[in-house]
Amino acid sequence: MGQVVHTLPEGEPVLGVTSLAGEIYVLRSRERDGVEVYDVISYRLQRCLTVPNICSFDDMTSCEHYCCIYISDHIVECIHRLDAQGAATQWPVNDIPAGLSVNTHHNLLVTCDEARKIKQFTTDGHIVRTVCLPGDVITPWRTVETRSG
Repeated sequence: MGQVVHTLPEGEPVLGVTSLAGEIYVLRSRERDGVEVYDVISYRLQRCLTVPNICSFDDMTSCEHYCCIYISDHIVECIHRLDAQGAATQWPVNDIPAGLSVNTHHNLLVTCDEARKIKQFTTDGHIVRTVCLPGDVITPWRTVETRSG
């Protein structure tokens, strides 16, 4: 059985956690428009990254290949992309995004639960494909790519 070695500082509820390049990125439920960045060894706060024009935090994932994190925003119906230095871009999903994951081709998979769709985007927001889920798939939250594709 494992043991707790460090804990992050208490605060607002955590909505998303991901790691990238030796750092832990934390989304909290609060009015501030930032992502907390902690050192993966010491768990000390390193910096906060600003996410311009974000209205809601829903999910977050990272891509080691492109050294960036993605955040879904269900109010604006978009994806926010932050590189490790904090440079931000965003692009529309044109459906309400929910869960996020990155596939083996380093593309972002966006699960749109209300529309029952999976949308695949390049790292710069170009749509690769859309998969419409069958009627018996109700409220999908997250999509991951299996080894067979």
